[in-house]
This record gives sequence, structure tokens and C-alpha cells, in this order.
Amino acid sequence: MEKNLLFALDIGTRSVVGLVGEKVDNSIQIIASHRLEHRTRAMMDGQIHDVPEVAAIIAEVKNALETSCGLLKKVSVAAAGRALCTIQSRAEIEMSDRGVLTSSDEHALELAAIQSAQHKLATSNTISDPTSYYCVGYSVVSFILDKTPLKTLVGQRGKKATVELIATFLPRQVIDSLQSAITSVNLEIATLTLEPIAAINVLIPQTMRHLNLVLVDIGAGTSDVAITKDGSIIAYGMVPCAGDKITEAISQQYLLDFNVAEKVKRQLTGNESSTITLTDVLGLPQEIAVSEIIKNIQPHVAELAQLIATQIVSLNVTAPQAVLLVGGGSLTPMISEALAQCLDMPAPRVAVRRPDIIEGISQIPTDLCTPDAVTPLGILKLSASRTLNFMNVTLNEQPLHLFNLGHLTVADALLAAGIDTRSLHGKPGLGITIDINSQTNFFPGTHGTPSLIELNGHKATLSELLQEDDVIKVTKGTSGTMPSLCLSDIFDILPSYTISINEKPYEISPIITINDELAQPDAVLADRDQVLYRVPSTLEEVLDATGNAMDVPPYHYIINGSEREYSIWRKYTINGNTATAASPVSANDQIMISLLCEPTLGELLGLNNDEEHSITVLFNKVKCSIPLRRYTIIMNDKVSQITDIAHNESVIHFSSTEQEHPMISDVLLAANFNPKTIPPGSIVKILLNNQPTEYTSLVKNGDEITLVVT
Repeated sequence: MEKNLLFALDIGTRSVVGLVGEKVDNSIQIIASHRLEHRTRAMMDGQIHDVPEVAAIIAEVKNALETSCGLLKKVSVAAAGRALCTIQSRAEIEMSDRGVLTSSDEHALELAAIQSAQHKLATSNTISDPTSYYCVGYSVVSFILDKTPLKTLVGQRGKKATVELIATFLPRQVIDSLQSAITSVNLEIATLTLEPIAAINVLIPQTMRHLNLVLVDIGAGTSDVAITKDGSIIAYGMVPCAGDKITEAISQQYLLDFNVAEKVKRQLTGNESSTITLTDVLGLPQEIAVSEIIKNIQPHVAELAQLIATQIVSLNVTAPQAVLLVGGGSLTPMISEALAQCLDMPAPRVAVRRPDIIEGISQIPTDLCTPDAVTPLGILKLSASRTLNFMNVTLNEQPLHLFNLGHLTVADALLAAGIDTRSLHGKPGLGITIDINSQTNFFPGTHGTPSLIELNGHKATLSELLQEDDVIKVTKGTSGTMPSLCLSDIFDILPSYTISINEKPYEISPIITINDELAQPDAVLADRDQVLYRVPSTLEEVLDATGNAMDVPPYHYIINGSEREYSIWRKYTINGNTATAASPVSANDQIMISLLCEPTLGELLGLNNDEEHSITVLFNKVKCSIPLRRYTIIMNDKVSQITDIAHNESVIHFSSTEQEHPMISDVLLAANFNPKTIPPGSIVKILLNNQPTEYTSLVKNGDEITLVVT
């Protein structure tokens, strides 16, 4: 009858430990064990740096165990917590139509929570590349049934079941190098866990987890931390520093090869009064007291203890009730005392633990009752339980190792590969907004094409279940494009028409501007463009389009020392009819524009309409206007009259005097009477309203003045 053998490997920074056990009833009986140390520093800080060298050591351990146990095909391993990432997650199920919950239901709920944690990590911003991380283990924090915490859901009945757990993730590089070393010696990973998870399952059973305990696994490259409280594991952590730090200190202090320094470190646990004989890299023999070496490494031990204490406090907030030390590094002199001092705890509360008795493993050999055997024993124990294993698939011709969480789907594979399913479907092309004559118009982009998912050559959906060695091909949909538009695509360009201005023909074409710049009908439009499109249809628009703008530059003058402007407007007619700026213009219309005439001084100074300041009389039966003001105008240093042309840029001096009571002499002056026209010897008689009068007689509005020459 074939034996139910379990093979566990603890691939550490300093050594590789292999255990083979047989599952007998509910217990594991250890059949064989073998341990080999690395010949070189092929591993550092829990990370494999030299895969062929580590694989060679694994092969030696495997071959040694197979001599007594037979062929070994599958192995359970644990990963170190280098660059560890932990995520709290939960999952729940409605139980309205379910019966009593089974262990399978509980396990499915746990896996659903792990998938939720994986999705949370993939969509978070906590790490730069979530796809480069693998889930390597999890610990249930609590089971809840209808808001009541329970130790297990098995056998329970209710409305809603919930699980809360901590899922742990490590970088892909750590796992890939581990798997590469194992597969190169013809082994397959059966289960994978995290080293602190394995250790805590050995030393802190469920019945002890109501206490606030900290387990510290001090290896060669890393110090892994696990914390329990209130009945569950509440946190995992890692310090990238451990026993190698002390070995390095000894090597530097005494100029020793690293492997020699490691042997010296292991001899420090003996009598402090003894001495150690060694040979340095120069070939010189030395005999050094153990007490001296311990004294020299004391600062480095204190520094390591401080790093571990800082990690504990960051995870646990306060000092715990007790600290359990395991791993080969826990045997470092003074480490427990230094850690107790850093945590401000009584020294007896920080102690090294050995796996003398482990629930589920019977008859532990004496050579395995050491602190560094805790993790390999934990891996062996977990190998018999439901832990994580791999499923191998190919996604777009790239191998993908998925942790078999149960009922894995195509969507899970895409998630693990870092492909967001929402990005598969081609997005619609961006639309553009064009403002046309102050009206906003939106033009949508083209539609995207859907994605294509194929499973083993057949079209598939995201929800289809995966099997070992499945081949997935995902073709992303193409996104739509932004529309490419020109002016002629969005409106009809109206035809030109002909008119004449002062008998000269002109062609009136549509005016198109894009962002205030003249444009052609085939101009390509961009988002947010401002388009103005119009055909000149009023007199002002037509004149502007033909270069005959109605605006005329003003004339400039200096009047009495001040600068003045005077605007002149032309007269316009359309087909012989007087027109204004807003008058409509049609095809074949004839537009006439009068010539510009410079203003007279009277027009410039506003003296042509001065009726309010004059009176009217009859002089020799002819009406004559008598001004009540008298003006003095000097233009460009010459005396001028109001009828003279006021040339542009002229300098004008202007003054006026009031004359409230005009006389006969003013009438003669206003009538342009020239006394020289009177023949010599003539008699002049002046009549005012038919009555004789004098030159100085006053006149008023409506008077009749007659000049009689005899």
C-alpha cells in the first residue's frame, strides 16, 4: 500500500532543511530529515541570488532523503518575508437558501476573501507594480455569523456569514527564483506558505492566540515577525536584517572568511571563559577569548534588537505580553536581553523556544528540537492542510503561475497579469466641441471595437473556469478616433455675388475666421475652435469686405492751444437711394460713395447755424441777418472767414464778442455795403421804418432799413 508521504523544504539563507513525514490518521510521523548548508552566499536576505547553486543543495538534500523514503515528486515550501505586503480583506455570503455550513463552504469563503485582497492590491497605489506580487499565505482573523464572532463556521446556520483575514504578498522575484530552483531538480511545488505563518502554527496554537504574543523567527538574512491577539493572528512583518549581520561584524573585526566567521559565531554559546582558535585571511592563527568576541559584537546585537523592536511596536502599537524567539539567529548571545530592554519588558518575557512538542506531529527527533527547526516543522505540518498551490497557464504566450484559490476564472488570470478588464474594450474616440457663430456644437468621435478573449483557441468569457495548462489569448479592442472635420463638413458654403461701388465691380465672398484668423473652407478644425461664418449682407459689411470701410480717419486741429478732432462722414446711396450702415445689399446693387470734402471754419467751429444769436431786418427790401456776435478767426497766422476751408492739421485761434444792440452801421456791414460804390457828390439818406435816422441808430428784429442815394 502506497504511503501518504509529505515532503517539506525550508530553503533558508544559511542552510536547506528537508523533512519527510507520513500522514498517519490525524498526525504526522517524521520518517527522515537532512540538512545542508550553502557552500557560498547563494542566498541573501531570504532572496535566492544564485539559483544553480541553491538548486544543487536542494538536489543533494532530495537525493539523501530519497535513499530512505523513495521517489519524491512534490514538495511544500515557505518563502521569507522580504518586501512583505499584507492586506486585510473580508468576504461574506448570504445563507437564506443554504443549509448547514460545511468546511468546503468555509474554505470557499476564505478563498473569496483572498481574491478580494488580490484585487485590492492590484487596484491600489501602495506599491508601484501590483502584478509583480504573489499571495503566499493568509491567516483568518475572525469568522462572523449574523454579527456574532465564532471560531469556525462549520456546522452553523444563519443569514449572513463573513470571514475577515490577513493575506500576505511577496514580490514575484522571490517566488519565481524559489520555483525555478525547485523545478530544476524535478520537483513540483505542492503548497506554498510564508515562513512566519509556518512557525506560528507550530509554537502558538489556536488556544494561545487570545494572548498578545509576538513570534520572531531570526534567520540568517531576515527576521520575520508574527503577532497574535484576541484569538487570531493580527499582523505579519519583516526586518531585512538577522544573524548574518553578527557574522559580518565578526568577519570585519577579525579579518575572517565569512564561513569561518559563521563557525566562530556558533561557538559563542559555550563557556564565556573559554577561547576560540582561528586563522584569519592572512593565514595568521589567533586565539581569542569568547568574552572578548561577545563584547565586540554587543553593539551590533543591540542594533539588530532595536530594528526588531521597532517593527514589533509599529505592528502592535505597544509592547506585547511576551516574545518568542526561534530560528538559528535566536541563539545569538544577548539577543533576548537586548530585545527585552528595547521593548521595556521584563527579561524573562523574551525567551528562545524549541519545538519539543507540536500538536499534529508525533515523536519529534532530538536533532529537530532546536530553534532553527521550528520553521521546517511548521512547513511540514501545513503541508497536510489546505494551503495555496500553483496553477500554470499561458496568457498571450507568457507563462503565468496562479495560486490555485479554487474556481479560478479567466478574469483571475487577467487580474494576476495586471490587465484591467475595463481597459480591454476599445474606448470611444474623444469628441470635439466647435463654437460656430456663438453656438456650441458637439461632434462625437468614432466608436471603439470590443476585445476578443480566447481560451484554448475558442472564444471565451471572463467568467469561464481555468484548468492546468490552459492557453489564454487576449486581444484588446481598438479605441475610436477623434473626428477630423473641416469647415465644408459642418455647413454649406454659400456662393459669392457681385456688386459695384462707384461703378467698379466687386465680388462679395463668404467671410470665415477660425479663432479670429481668416480661414479657407477646407481648413481642419480642432477642439474648442471658435468659428465665425457669414456672408456680408449690409452696406457696412460689404464696404469692410471690399476695403472701403465707412470709418474715415478724423481731421486733427489745434484750436486755441488744444488738440481737437473732427470726423467727416461720406454720403452713401444704393441704386440711387440714400443708405445707412445697416442698409441691405443684394447681388448687382450699385453703391455710390460721395467724395470727402474738407470742412469750412464755420462747420469746424459750429458757426454756420447761429440763428439764436442774430436778428433779421429788411435792407433795401432784402432780408439781412445781423449777428449779435462778432468773431475773430486766425488760421495758420492768417485772418480767415467762417467760409474758408479748415485744412487738416491747421492751427486756429478763435475769439468772439457779444453785441446786444446792433446799429445801422452793423446792418450796412452785414449787407456788405461798400461806401466806395457811392458816386462822388451824392446825397445819402437812411430811413429806419420810413423815418430818417443816423448811422448810430439802434435796430431790432424786423426793422426795415432803406438807403437812398441821390
